[in-house]
Amino acid sequence: MALTLFARRPEPVEPPAPEPWPEIGETWKPEGVTIAQRYYNQAHAVVLVYTTDEGPYGTYYSIACLGCHYATRENGERTYSTRYSLADAAKVANEHATTCRALPRDIPARPDDDTVRERLHSWVRSARRRGEDTQLWLSDLDLIRLTLQRSNDWLVGVLKQMVVDEPEILRIERSEYSDYVSYYARQLPEN
Repeated sequence: MALTLFARRPEPVEPPAPEPWPEIGETWKPEGVTIAQRYYNQAHAVVLVYTTDEGPYGTYYSIACLGCHYATRENGERTYSTRYSLADAAKVANEHATTCRALPRDIPARPDDDTVRERLHSWVRSARRRGEDTQLWLSDLDLIRLTLQRSNDWLVGVLKQMVVDEPEILRIERSEYSDYVSYYARQLPEN
């Protein structure tokens, strides 16, 4: 009789199925982001490992929790090569998922084009400093890509249009050796 008391085990809890988008009937796939892995936290909120683009030195990954507001794209303990590889990102996402108890939030709604343009304009304006131009990288947007939900080509198009519309705010510098284009937020004017 004592053995039957210890032999009982609780029923395994099945994680909930990913929510489909009503418009397309598929699992959520935000534009401009490739989701590599998903983890469930203790309350079944999703912790995502995602990438936005292959960089010049390989593919880098970011982590975002859809329960709490945790998001990271680089390891602050390293002095070089601070961006996450897939293995490092998976480890960090799993560690977060095992300790996070946040309830799932709604999937971020896809903002309209004007809202995303305004966010990009604000991002460029906030990057401006006194004394020198500040180089901007698309990878700086990785942490908010789940809320922007736009491809790199779309974002680059907006930045190019901003160079034409507001040359006193943003400039482009083209490499003389390749097709590489750099974006610089112009320095703030001296008063």
